[in-house]
Amino acid sequence: MTEKDGKYIFGVVKVGDKGQIVIPRDARKLYDIKPGDALILLGDQKGMAMLKTEIFQTAIDQAMEGFSK
Repeated sequence: MTEKDGKYIFGVVKVGDKGQIVIPRDARKLYDIKPGDALILLGDQKGMAMLKTEIFQTAIDQAMEGFSK
């Protein structure tokens, strides 16, 4: 794993026959990803990003705070 200014390169992963990838150990440790955790996959024309669903939910909750019923 290499780091520069809070940005990481964890190495190369390969996509298996079933479309699965293995998240490198250093990334799992850094982001506290454990077996059974749910991740959301986001993307645009440039690439993809994964994050734990609770982080995404926290961001949604914060964005919704300004709205009232």
